[in-house]
Amino acid sequence: MEAIPSDNKATTTPDGGFNFLTPEAWKALLSGYSHIVLVANSEAVDIERLRSELPETALYVFFNKVYKVLDEPFVGHSMLVARSDVMGAHIVHRREAADVLRFFGGDFLGVVNIRVSVEENLSEKSRFEGAKARHLDLTQMLADLYPIGKIATSGFAVALWLADLQLPGKILLAGFSAKRSEKWKVFDVHDWTFEQIFLRLFARMGSISMMGGVDASPYSALAKRFPEVPPIEIAMTAAEVLSERLDNTNSQIDRLMSVTKFIRAVDNFFRRFKPKTRKQRFLEKSKG
Repeated sequence: MEAIPSDNKATTTPDGGFNFLTPEAWKALLSGYSHIVLVANSEAVDIERLRSELPETALYVFFNKVYKVLDEPFVGHSMLVARSDVMGAHIVHRREAADVLRFFGGDFLGVVNIRVSVEENLSEKSRFEGAKARHLDLTQMLADLYPIGKIATSGFAVALWLADLQLPGKILLAGFSAKRSEKWKVFDVHDWTFEQIFLRLFARMGSISMMGGVDASPYSALAKRFPEVPPIEIAMTAAEVLSERLDNTNSQIDRLMSVTKFIRAVDNFFRRFKPKTRKQRFLEKSKG
């Protein structure tokens, strides 16, 4: 499945450090799979259930620190998306590539190093511990789409990219809940609300499928219970209730900010003595 037709060859930089494919080459590479499953690093993911419900012709796409969802090497068709920041791929500059790649075996398509904003830099293919590496620049696709001041998550960006390829196989999102848990946090740099709205609309259009997402929506029951009420009225009523609840939540947040003012002042004081991270030192060096 990995062979690429000769008329759809990869394009590379002069020094051969990067491996970009044309959209046609990506489509040729991925069209042989019945399902392309994007597996989020979330507690909502059940790998065993996915494997039991989907055929062996499914391709599983994992992201970055796969040990969050895998306890042992994955058996099946797989691919790893490695997100970049200003220093390159996260798993490379954090020296985690070897730890992550040990979870993949013979049916591994390789690493796809992506960037979604102009501040992010790709890592050369030689930095991925000998694994086959490809590169994907999604900055233009997201430039006029994503909310200003926020950065898209890897899963959201890859889901949109795959949908645009118009592959014959089904695109399935697993564990895309955007919910914080005790084990894993959600980062404020992403617009989780926008992404969930976008993905659920995409799912309702049939472009993708979401496990436990759209089909489990409680608001679909309202439309069945009140068939005489236009959908826009149901949406406006739901928005009214949610707005009131958000206002109440903001009031409680204001109280918490006031109560924790002293604690935050102490925390900020001691943070000044914290050693700089490798990323901070890299940014200072690059500016100098």
